[in-house]
Amino acid sequence: AGGLAATVPASASSAGTAKVSALHGIPGVPAAAVVDVYAGDQELIPDFTPGTLAGPLDVPAGTYDIGVYADGQGPGNGDAILSLPGTTLPAGADATVVAHLDEAGSPAIKAFVNDTSALEAGKARVTVRHVAAAPAVDILAGGAVVAPGLTNPNEASLVVDAGTISASVALAGTTDPVLGPADLQLAEGTNTIVYAYGSASGGTLALAT
Repeated sequence: AGGLAATVPASASSAGTAKVSALHGIPGVPAAAVVDVYAGDQELIPDFTPGTLAGPLDVPAGTYDIGVYADGQGPGNGDAILSLPGTTLPAGADATVVAHLDEAGSPAIKAFVNDTSALEAGKARVTVRHVAAAPAVDILAGGAVVAPGLTNPNEASLVVDAGTISASVALAGTTDPVLGPADLQLAEGTNTIVYAYGSASGGTLALAT
């Protein structure tokens, strides 16, 4: 369950491929407890459950109508819970589609472009994405604020020495973690992406990496 299906939309251009991943970051909402993700009329991710990261899947470059449907539903068989119509994935692109809660707690969807650019020797990139029903937060590494005032649905990215860092998330202007601390293993030349998702008021805040 939660894996990416092998099928891809036949209508997409075959001139190159793009990589697509997905995160289900909507816990505690019965209508989205289990969902199916479609690109056009082709199912990409069946039985997708909260907290699950799927991908990457190689898909033909092209333009897609991305839709998130209740489990067992789909285009022509129900209305999408969330949709991203006309999403263009150019050849060589690397993107993650995130179903999440907005700051007020309503379901939302966003496509992030993943930075895969080259890094200097000995360096690693870490990207933090705020997709939780929560106010602005500060991102701390080793107890120091490295990304202040991050708001939903935005991201902050840093280039650091490869190795292990201790990361945590605190409400903006504070240092008491609401998530973490968590040790992140940052391999040289990689981009480690961390998602803060869920709901502060609902008690479902969590990290996905």
